[in-house]
Amino acid sequence: MKRSLIALALAALLPLSAQADDKLSYTYVEGGYVNLDSDADGFGVRGSFEFGQSNFYGFGSYAQLDVDNSSVDLDNTEIGVGYAHGLSDNIDLISELAWVSADADNVPVLGNVDADGYRASVGIRGSFSDNFEGLLKANYTDGSDFDGEFSGTIGAQYKFTQTWGVTGEVTFGDNNTETYLVGLRASF
Repeated sequence: MKRSLIALALAALLPLSAQADDKLSYTYVEGGYVNLDSDADGFGVRGSFEFGQSNFYGFGSYAQLDVDNSSVDLDNTEIGVGYAHGLSDNIDLISELAWVSADADNVPVLGNVDADGYRASVGIRGSFSDNFEGLLKANYTDGSDFDGEFSGTIGAQYKFTQTWGVTGEVTFGDNNTETYLVGLRASF
């Protein structure tokens, strides 16, 4: 009887160990704290959805930030598509193209400011262990309302389970802007 229970428990664990070897997940939802240059902070949500086995995925994000010591509110929105090309079992080369929007309300002298443009990115995302992932990408943002700017993004995720993890990300730009994000992610 005892051997049967042990065998049954081991058999039940087999699907979990097989999941650990699966490719990186591009389907997730995330919420977290966002800080822009230590002058504005707030909360944001992000999500991504992989389109079947095509390696294409759609993503989006929204963050609402309050500028310190002022009545200025910033809203940042991004919607895009990406492609993940597997370089190995645990490393993907990613490319992304997104529409970006930055809106500021109650800006002194200017009033409300709306800016739209696009972001193109290329980078690497990899899983270093069953619980730890990393991200490194180069970005270019431009458009009629944005001056062309290069930036870099470094990110990591520590997974508590196959579904839940904590994320951290830093994006730093040409004009010395830095955006920090810390969040909780549910991957599917």
